[in-house]
Amino acid sequence: MPSTRPLIPALALSAALLLAGCSEGSDDQSESPSGSTQAAAPDKAGEKAGEKAGQDTKNADRKDDGVDPAAQAYVDAVADEDLEGLVDAFHSDAQLTDVGREFNGHDEIRDWADDEVIGGKLTVLKNTPQSNGTTLLVRFAPGGTGGFEANYEFQVRDGRIAKLNLQYA
Repeated sequence: MPSTRPLIPALALSAALLLAGCSEGSDDQSESPSGSTQAAAPDKAGEKAGEKAGQDTKNADRKDDGVDPAAQAYVDAVADEDLEGLVDAFHSDAQLTDVGREFNGHDEIRDWADDEVIGGKLTVLKNTPQSNGTTLLVRFAPGGTGGFEANYEFQVRDGRIAKLNLQYA
């Protein structure tokens, strides 16, 4: 009769790896609704477990239901850690306000995003369409853990972000 003993350590290891990928961080506050540059190292075991279950763990918190395409491009760029994709979602003369701090044009927005957004985790909680864009209630977790809720008010012109106003919710 074959023994099942060697299977038990393998199952325990698999469970430990899966649980390591599901751990949550603390609820630290950041200086602005955009976050900071401190990125958490990705947990490859958790990603593999999610992929095996038929989930895309990197993009699991995207809400694609009716979000304006320009705002969705921003959300996707944050999830993909794609700095140039994020900048390209904006008009070259776009204005961004992050809790009173203003950034104008691609160069300033690129510097801001590189310093404060890329490496964070953005979860769309609610989408409120507007005539010229949308307002997203989001949870932003700088470095991928913890975080806070904020309202991201997107004004869109010709398929790109013309203005973006970020305020704590």
